[in-house]
Amino acid sequence: MRTAMKKSRIWLSVGIAFVVLIGAVAGTGWYLAHRLDEQVRTVDVFAGLDDRPEPASDAAAGAMNILLLGTDGRTDGEATTGSDATSTWTPGEQRADTMMLLHLSADRRSASVVSIPRDSWVRIPGHGKAKVNAAFSLGGPRLSVQTVEKLTGVRIDHVAWVDWAGFEEIGDLLGGVEVYIPETVYDSARKRTWTQGKHLLSGEEALLYVRQRYGLPGGDLDRVKRQQYVLRSILRGLRQSVDPKNPKKAYDLLDIITRHLTVDSGFSGSDLRTLALDLARMPSEDLTFFTAPVAGLGKEGKQSVVRLDKREGRHLWSAMREDDMETWLEQNQDALTGRTVN
Repeated sequence: MRTAMKKSRIWLSVGIAFVVLIGAVAGTGWYLAHRLDEQVRTVDVFAGLDDRPEPASDAAAGAMNILLLGTDGRTDGEATTGSDATSTWTPGEQRADTMMLLHLSADRRSASVVSIPRDSWVRIPGHGKAKVNAAFSLGGPRLSVQTVEKLTGVRIDHVAWVDWAGFEEIGDLLGGVEVYIPETVYDSARKRTWTQGKHLLSGEEALLYVRQRYGLPGGDLDRVKRQQYVLRSILRGLRQSVDPKNPKKAYDLLDIITRHLTVDSGFSGSDLRTLALDLARMPSEDLTFFTAPVAGLGKEGKQSVVRLDKREGRHLWSAMREDDMETWLEQNQDALTGRTVN
């Protein structure tokens, strides 16, 4: 059972949870800086990449775009620090079934988390068309960056990826993950009934919750919304649980998260702490979640795929490039992930 549950797509949530946690306990300064340096692994992702989108215009200078990936695991090869770490990537070694873009506005007053469904049918540089999650499997974080930049025209500033191995520990250490289920649903794949109402899920149960797609009206697209919903719940739990009078709990959370986090080599500990403080200061209503525009579902051979809406996508990605997400959000309120999901 435990092995099966490790297929969850949730682990990207820990990436953002990590930086919020750092911000919440940043007063411990020196200790956290050294803990970060010791346990967060780095890989040179951007070396040698060419034909990239242009840097942000003057109007968008200071905004930041971070590609967040949730992976099957962090292998010994990928844990290597240095420029050769991604050049030895073994195709099929890992998958990244969670992919999100975190956009932080230049003034750091707002942030958007945009999910790209794992089954999105896109062009993978050097490999033709495939599902977007194939990029990480075929070429690791470097090919994922190339794929997303080609898809969106958005220049990626940093990459963070996390595995799911510590998720149960995080959920349990927080005292559970709170969710609200609007109506009773049955997961035929796991023979699990989720009853209507409020639930406090253990880490193990949360993995089951975010894995469900059978029995949900939107299938895998609803599963993406559940990922975002649980991420929001984790962030809320982290803010509520970190008590300056109980530093041990904060250290325990930090210890779990950093053991499962890898970032690009240009993402220094100082950068992460600055980012964390920016996010920690941000009101929750200014952190929005939504999914890249979808035109519909379809088939490519025997594969079920998601077809992204290219026209609507152009508007979204243009707004992100120009750091004008506020205007896009005002015009697309229906796209936002609500406070409850299926």
